[in-house]
Amino acid sequence: MSKDNPYSSPSKTNPPTPDLPDFLTVSDEHIDSIPLWYAFVPVVVLIALLAVNVYFYKDDATYGPNQIALVVAAVTAGLFGWILKVPFNKMLEGINASIGSALNAILILLMIGALAGTWMLSGVVPAMVCYGLQILSPGTFLFACVVICSLVSVITGSSWSTIATVGIALLGIGQALGFNNAITAGAIISGAYFGDKMSPLSDTTNLAPAMAGTDLFTHIRYMAWTTVPSIVITLIAFLAIGMSNDVSGPTDQSGELVAALSEKFNISLWLMLVPLATLVLVAMKFDAVVALFCGSVLGGVCAIVMQPEVVREIGAGANYLESSYMAVVNAMKDSIEVATDFEPAQKLMQAKGMYGMMNTVWLIICAMCFGGVMEATGLLQRITRPLVSVANSTASLVATTTGSCLFLNVTASDQYLAIVVPGRMFRKTYQERGLAPENLSRTLEDAGTVTSVLVPWNTCGAAQSTVLGVETLAYLPYCFFNILSPLMTMLVAAAGFKIAKLTQGNPDNDDHVLDATGR
Repeated sequence: MSKDNPYSSPSKTNPPTPDLPDFLTVSDEHIDSIPLWYAFVPVVVLIALLAVNVYFYKDDATYGPNQIALVVAAVTAGLFGWILKVPFNKMLEGINASIGSALNAILILLMIGALAGTWMLSGVVPAMVCYGLQILSPGTFLFACVVICSLVSVITGSSWSTIATVGIALLGIGQALGFNNAITAGAIISGAYFGDKMSPLSDTTNLAPAMAGTDLFTHIRYMAWTTVPSIVITLIAFLAIGMSNDVSGPTDQSGELVAALSEKFNISLWLMLVPLATLVLVAMKFDAVVALFCGSVLGGVCAIVMQPEVVREIGAGANYLESSYMAVVNAMKDSIEVATDFEPAQKLMQAKGMYGMMNTVWLIICAMCFGGVMEATGLLQRITRPLVSVANSTASLVATTTGSCLFLNVTASDQYLAIVVPGRMFRKTYQERGLAPENLSRTLEDAGTVTSVLVPWNTCGAAQSTVLGVETLAYLPYCFFNILSPLMTMLVAAAGFKIAKLTQGNPDNDDHVLDATGR
């Protein structure tokens, strides 16, 4: 194969995987020919620009400056691709495929914006806050956040849907109880990602064993050895934080908040049918875009029936029919704000529509451009490939897999690629060393799935930061489960505990045994 054109000989490329875009099948010869420093320059440029943006723009860095940093880093990667004689159309193909892989996430994000708007208009979110304040106590609130989000996420198989529905309501309850939004967001995200990770309905929970070569329920059972200790520590930590909170019971402000919300909205248990119907659709495995759109429409219908005064205020039409149409459309397309004299309630009576999600969409598109160019040029593979050769023991192999997942969440900006690429890259190595595939699938989930939400420009981090209205770096220190998971998978491997081995004589045999030493 000609060194000048790495795409000229398909027979010499890496074997294609159904879960991988075509642009990732760059030849081994091309990858090996790339100087390692070439591959690191775009990453260094990105990190340097992100640091400069945080210094100059602080909390506003994600509102444009970081997008520019990602574009500059993508151009830098493209220049090295040009030096390496990678055809420009292949780099464009990489960008198109990368953005295409994030399209579903973008659509979900827009639907979440529409849903948040109509659920505010209909009084669904205010009702959740009111009932939550009556049921939950400050001492156990954060603990309850983790448990509630875990249960909903296990049932639905979706961390995104969980955060966009019950997560928003819990954030409002936390505000009323006097908790910092970042701490509440950490509890919500910890619970949602635990449930997503352990649910057989989750797409990432199905993807990880598929890439590693094991079955779904073996993967879930084996993953419990690292996931359960992580969530137990998380629950204890949030219980301790809650118990140490100064507030010992419902505050006077929370009572005023309930009164203010009740004055503006007709609070009724009937409103709970809207989120219940939405969660049922998600649990029935309707596409998330469809389920969330149906939830937003149901919210609009409920608003027209249950909240005529709010509809007239937001719609401001000549008659109720015109006001109803305009109010629902306004809530779905743009941010809305229901006026009140009680300032703490005012913060809860605001919602973002689709327009409020556009900055995040912009960030995701720029991030996927960078990831697409890095992958299409082979620069990303050049960085990750040497990692396999330095993993000499089971513990170092698991640690290297974990590091690869983290690196891809930062550079490729997508949790699916953070599972697919290391899964493809390490699968043969695990097999050659006699390790059962569930070792790999567990590590992919522990490191790839849950850490994606901790990266501001990753699709998950950008989305959840926007939905909850809390900066990624603000909630990151409180996402205890997400931080503990990759550490736990490395600790278990280092201890040689519950390391499944392939049976002797047949490396493809699915009849695995557990070796106490892991060696």
